[in-house]
Amino acid sequence: MLSVIVRRLLFAIPVLFITSIVTFILQALIPGDAARTIVGTGGTPEAYEHVREQLHLNLPLWQQYAIYIGGVFRGDLGTSLFTGEPVAQTIAQRLPVTLTVVIGATLVAGLIGVLLGAASARFRGPLAKLVDVISLAGSALPNFWLGLVLVSTFSIALPLLPATGFVPFSDSPSGWLASIVLPVVALAVAGIAQIAKTARDGISDALQRDYIRTLRAAKVSEGALLWRHALKNSGVSIVTVVGLGFVGALAGSIFVENVFALPGLGALVDTATNQHDIPVIQGVALAYALIVIAVNLVVDLSYSLLNTKVRVR
Repeated sequence: MLSVIVRRLLFAIPVLFITSIVTFILQALIPGDAARTIVGTGGTPEAYEHVREQLHLNLPLWQQYAIYIGGVFRGDLGTSLFTGEPVAQTIAQRLPVTLTVVIGATLVAGLIGVLLGAASARFRGPLAKLVDVISLAGSALPNFWLGLVLVSTFSIALPLLPATGFVPFSDSPSGWLASIVLPVVALAVAGIAQIAKTARDGISDALQRDYIRTLRAAKVSEGALLWRHALKNSGVSIVTVVGLGFVGALAGSIFVENVFALPGLGALVDTATNQHDIPVIQGVALAYALIVIAVNLVVDLSYSLLNTKVRVR
């Protein structure tokens, strides 16, 4: 298992390098630049050129990237062009908010999705059709639109939960819970749909296997057949979809955080993109890449724990 971890960490190096290059090129293609945003529409051409020179924007793109990546190798992600704060510090402050809602959404999606899928596989009939409807609807609903509907329903029409903002757990556990309920639900729906369908298909297939018939003939209870045997043998496919659901929730958090005004990485990257704050954009992209790499590592290691026949290579 240690060798698997080492290989995955070594693989992360080129992934992060490619991510930084692609992000740097893409942000360069966005119309405008940080110098224009800083100087404003009323700034003189001389002031504009002076700011461009200070930010190295007058250099060829490859030289700009060389300066940036040199700082990264020294452990310096740079500073925000607008706030002057170190990018690493800004990310560290906002990362817990994003991870809270994304991990929360993944846990909710995993729990409800597996329960729905297992119940559908066990009882079939109308419940199986309901899971199909949920899967179709959940996959089709944009999470930001669902967020707006939740705000309209539970914050405006029925003022039960706050529409915006984030309360740290250390300040108020109840306030923290109330502030993340709607964002978590908005992000979890798509995951519930995918996990429920995958769990239903995997468990249904497992329940038709010969070893299940043998266990049933041996008077093993239906509950044990479902939860101890069928679910375990479909665990690899479920874990795979849960991992994909986490990545999907992470991507969706960019939009959901803006709907609920959460001070996370999603809101940060949106602001940085509008301001052409290159160091922040690059730093957040690398943070997202690291999170995805870590999740993939956890999923890979889970395979060998769930099924001894699986060997991660």
